[in-house]
Amino acid sequence: MLEICESIASGKPSCEIHPLSIGGKADPVRLVFDVDPGKALNVSLIDTGNRFRLLLNEVETVKPDHPLPKLPVARVLWEAKPNLDVAATSWILAGGAHHTCFSQALTTECIEDFSDMAGLELLKIDDQTSVSQIKNELRWNEAFYKIR
Repeated sequence: MLEICESIASGKPSCEIHPLSIGGKADPVRLVFDVDPGKALNVSLIDTGNRFRLLLNEVETVKPDHPLPKLPVARVLWEAKPNLDVAATSWILAGGAHHTCFSQALTTECIEDFSDMAGLELLKIDDQTSVSQIKNELRWNEAFYKIR
């Protein structure tokens, strides 16, 4: 389970074996490291049936209050924008997955440009987001992609 890019590591990553406890497989080796605080993005790709949607949530990574030695992956804690309640509700309404792309190198503008080039729907969750706004964007986008 080495699906995490060590480029976001604040120090030297280590390979550790931690119990998987699902699937009846041997315990996997995993890259384990901490991540520096700063601006970041979470992006999910969703197949809506008639199009693909990129769902982007701007986040701010923060230093955890305590070490996380039992977390067997990249150790990063973030504050979702605009806040956890609005971000989580919006994420669920938009069909966001639990597997995401996390980046401290990419910007919202970069993802906007990519979605334009690839012809993908883009929904952003940022400081300006409200749940009612996300609901409206989902309705408008559904109508747009039906008539497109």
